[in-house]
Amino acid sequence: MSDASGRRRWRVLIVDDSAVVRQTLADLISSDPDLEVMGMAGDPFIAAARIREEKPDVITLDVEMPRMDGVTFLRKLMAQHPIPVVVCSSLVEAKSETLSQVLAAGAVEVICKPQVGVKAFLEESRTLVCDAVKAAAQARLSQMKRRAAPPAGVEAKLSADAMLPPPGVSAMARTTESVIAVGASTGGTEALRVFLQAMPIDCPAILIVQHMPEGFTAAFAKRLDQECGVSVKEAKDGDRMLRGHALIAPGNKHTLLKRSGAAYMVEVRDGPLVSRHRPSVDVMFRSVAQHAGRNAIGIIMTGMGDDGAKGLKEMRDAGARTLGQNEASCVVYGMPKEAMKHGGVEEEMPLERLAPAAIRLASSGR
Repeated sequence: MSDASGRRRWRVLIVDDSAVVRQTLADLISSDPDLEVMGMAGDPFIAAARIREEKPDVITLDVEMPRMDGVTFLRKLMAQHPIPVVVCSSLVEAKSETLSQVLAAGAVEVICKPQVGVKAFLEESRTLVCDAVKAAAQARLSQMKRRAAPPAGVEAKLSADAMLPPPGVSAMARTTESVIAVGASTGGTEALRVFLQAMPIDCPAILIVQHMPEGFTAAFAKRLDQECGVSVKEAKDGDRMLRGHALIAPGNKHTLLKRSGAAYMVEVRDGPLVSRHRPSVDVMFRSVAQHAGRNAIGIIMTGMGDDGAKGLKEMRDAGARTLGQNEASCVVYGMPKEAMKHGGVEEEMPLERLAPAAIRLASSGR
């Protein structure tokens, strides 16, 4: 579109889940005579609908958003409707893996905004923001060397293939929330009580598969909820993964981690026995590897058999930190032993050290 003098202005679509950030960026961009805000969107789905109506010259894009994260949206956009994109996020600091992901996905410019004081930062950085948008508007995407995002490097694991494919494109490199995934069997009911009682009330969200028959897990979760500081419940399909909450997979149902944008939730569904179990630790661990990647901590506890051994290795391959309960504190040193043999366990330790170790890893910034 041209202004009154006939000079063409580049049209910008702002995509950010924060209304304050959207308005701040709109005010900054509109103050530049070469730029025009054609619209704003609170998430990638709204943005996609807006793009179908009118194609912008440039998009400013946040990474951590609801319904679909910015990295995934950027990949889809570059594959279907290439438009110059300026990523503006607090997750793209220098040398971060998120920075590598957005550049590999096709971002033209990147602006690292702070975790706090974003409005003041953007106002002080008006020239930086506008120059980045104008540079992107003039970029020739056809000349950019776009590289496909690296795969998670997880080999196909046939035992869990019956429920979901092996991880392909890696999960979002970093989010502000971690997930703790725990698998247990024989002796696990007491081990989980000890583990959860040691968790602070603001701990990362916890997803648990404990081998138990159908109808038993609801009562087990209720008992743990009464005895622990964190909230514990039997998982229901669509439940959100929240800080200070633990979800226990229902008996006779597979429970998987899913992600919508930057938010985690669970999917509870039917399926065949996997590693001779339903729910299966392998299925749950694989889903965590696929959707949380390095944002997760995997823990294998006491139990007979090898369920979880392959899945924990997949988690470790995807960048998660992994822990195993040691032989001396296990009722049955089967599942942790097999996970150790498969290379899935990064460190073994006594039961009472697992919760503090998981919190330390979650707090260490990965």
